[in-house]
Amino acid sequence: MTLPPSFFAKPITHRGLHDRARGIVENSRDAFEAAIAQGFGIECDLQLSADNEAMVFHDYDMARLTGLPGPIQQRDAATLAKTRLTDSANTIETLPAILDLVAGRVPLLIELKDQDGAMGPNIGQLETRTAAALKDYQGDVAVMSFNPHSTARMAELLPDVPRGIVTSSYDYADWPLPKDTCDRLRGIPDYKRTKANFISHQVDDLTRDRVAELKAQGSRILCWTVRSQAQADEALKVAENITFEGFLPA
Repeated sequence: MTLPPSFFAKPITHRGLHDRARGIVENSRDAFEAAIAQGFGIECDLQLSADNEAMVFHDYDMARLTGLPGPIQQRDAATLAKTRLTDSANTIETLPAILDLVAGRVPLLIELKDQDGAMGPNIGQLETRTAAALKDYQGDVAVMSFNPHSTARMAELLPDVPRGIVTSSYDYADWPLPKDTCDRLRGIPDYKRTKANFISHQVDDLTRDRVAELKAQGSRILCWTVRSQAQADEALKVAENITFEGFLPA
């Protein structure tokens, strides 16, 4: 199994084709519609609500994107569905609602966020809800997570859906994790165990030897997050496609 060709036909929008200055906020209905209108693939993020619904939202805390403080996990899906995104006419969407919106028109790359911040085996509810939503989805879709345990669970739940690991340089200053956890994850040791088909690697770390090794072994290589054409041109010397924001790639 591998990623379908659609994932390499055009660049992938990071959280949709968002532009806050125009009232189009990341991971929103309008951002996804804007991406679809230009034929770009969509990367989106999932967090879990208090009543175990998969919500399309990036942050653990709601303040940056809604003005309301506190973890998204403390509010139920019905409340979240009425919660307006700042500088936007849109509210927070469930994964099933976004699947209905996209409806196979462009490829969808779904990132399951680590739910306890430890990158450990404390997983389950988000993976189960995601799998249930995707069971009958007809479009091109793939799932991924920074947490290898999550990627492995998705391989069990949806063996016919491509899955990957989001990978990073794991610089200590950027990650609130123990140094030994960063050191372990940096080497991408779980690729085979998780039955991953691809990685999405940090764009400014693509020259890492382990990335080259995985590519030589047949792994598809995506990258995040590209913010200029010059950066895109350099990234595509290693990666097969980019996830981008803040500009329109050639």
